[in-house]
Amino acid sequence: MIQIAADELLAMCAGSSPPLLLDVREPWEAQLASIAIDGAGSQLIPMGQISARLAELDSTQPIVCYCHHGVRSLQVVAFLLRAGFTSVYNLAGGIDAWSLGVDVAVPRY
Repeated sequence: MIQIAADELLAMCAGSSPPLLLDVREPWEAQLASIAIDGAGSQLIPMGQISARLAELDSTQPIVCYCHHGVRSLQVVAFLLRAGFTSVYNLAGGIDAWSLGVDVAVPRY
């Protein structure tokens, strides 16, 4: 399982094929704070809905999963790997690490 740091995610998004940012938090959490990076698409699919909405994800595109602190997203990464996805990453420390290390404008909660 591949974990990436917030600064590594920023560099990854600057590349030629940016990943999908998969937010696995609940909608109320996404309303409080989210990660937005030019060039990278993002999608909110709460962890509890991943299996039912798996067809919405492109298994050939790199995907970086994130949640509040990285625990739920780590579980989603494991699920996606078992489902046959090959380029899936977990944002270590979640959106909280992003706020602390990359974009202080993203509110912490």
